[in-house]
Amino acid sequence: MTDNERAARDQMVDLCRSLFERGFSVGTAGNVSVRLPDGMLMTPTNVRLGDLQADRIAKIDQEGQHVRGDKPTKEVFLHQAFYATRPQAGAVVHLHSTWATALSCLTDTDPDDCIPPLTPYVVMRVGRVVMLPYVRPGDPRTGDMIRALNGEHAAVLLANHGPVVSGKDLMSAVAAAEELEETAKLLVALRGMNMRLLSPAAVDELKTSFGTL
Repeated sequence: MTDNERAARDQMVDLCRSLFERGFSVGTAGNVSVRLPDGMLMTPTNVRLGDLQADRIAKIDQEGQHVRGDKPTKEVFLHQAFYATRPQAGAVVHLHSTWATALSCLTDTDPDDCIPPLTPYVVMRVGRVVMLPYVRPGDPRTGDMIRALNGEHAAVLLANHGPVVSGKDLMSAVAAAEELEETAKLLVALRGMNMRLLSPAAVDELKTSFGTL
């Protein structure tokens, strides 16, 4: 095991524990991965994010074979689809966080723009989020739907399920997932009120200043 892989395992333990302790994941829900030069690291199945052990994190090689650690989550294909279509992605975080999942259950959530530009930070860290139709957890069709997006979105909402967020590295992916959840909370809190969203010109300025995801 390389020093870089060891460091990635330790960082996964720390950040996953933080997500769990702050309520972004409950029970054994959610899964996290990090891309490696020779594959990826993946949280194991049926393990709480707060209870990860570095040496037991699953490793998947570039051919998709499980080569080390405990059995990976059944939703490994979500992560593989992001890595296959977004070469800039270095990590993927899938949560069942409360407010983002609530948005995924509302019938009037816009499937083409689930998280409208309420704050500059959701534009900068998350970008435009689309909703994918419901399929059962573990159904590989979700990976097919992510691949069909051709890498155009850094994050998606799975209908009646929760968010999947990619980032250039694990810290960025976690921060983006946190930002998405906080924005979803604001959107639910402001439902029925007259919201002032950022203008298209303001969104364009943010993209010009900070780049697109």
